[in-house]
Amino acid sequence: MDEDKKTPRKASFMYSMKAVFWSFFGLRRKSDFDSDSAQLNPVHIVIAAVICVAIFIALLMTVVRFVVSK
Repeated sequence: MDEDKKTPRKASFMYSMKAVFWSFFGLRRKSDFDSDSAQLNPVHIVIAAVICVAIFIALLMTVVRFVVSK
């Protein structure tokens, strides 16, 4: 068998969540970025990004309410 003709395995949704999470901080290795472009599903990335943004906004609102209430 020729290994060059193998199709790359698609990444899971949790792998997409991890990639989006680390991208929020800008802490992605070049090798991870290169492998992500072949594995990640664009629909998973969009869904993961929306979830991470919602969590981030909820966290900010919680911190602001905590600070303002003191």
